[in-house]
Amino acid sequence: MSETQAPHETGDQPRDPRRKKILFRCWHRGMKEMDLLLGGFANAEIDKLNDAELSELEHLLTAHDQDLYAWITGRKPLPPEWDGPLYRRIIAYHETAGPAGFIK
Repeated sequence: MSETQAPHETGDQPRDPRRKKILFRCWHRGMKEMDLLLGGFANAEIDKLNDAELSELEHLLTAHDQDLYAWITGRKPLPPEWDGPLYRRIIAYHETAGPAGFIK
């Protein structure tokens, strides 16, 4: 593993700067619960996301943690302007992997 390649990266190419930034932001939310929910998803899926999905994830990262946590856990209904395919993919991921992102 080279110095430019993080332990979670695979293959010969280091992760591009946009994905690195998003991954960092997913793991440094402010609420540990959101770190686990978004960071766990991002660890598993970041390299599979296309440009549109990366943009949607960047948009989700602008939401307040308390709101996003309430939406993801179903405590509050998700406003339509935040709904999208990637949001539903995050929910589906955690239904399979659990809240901390570990496959059951």
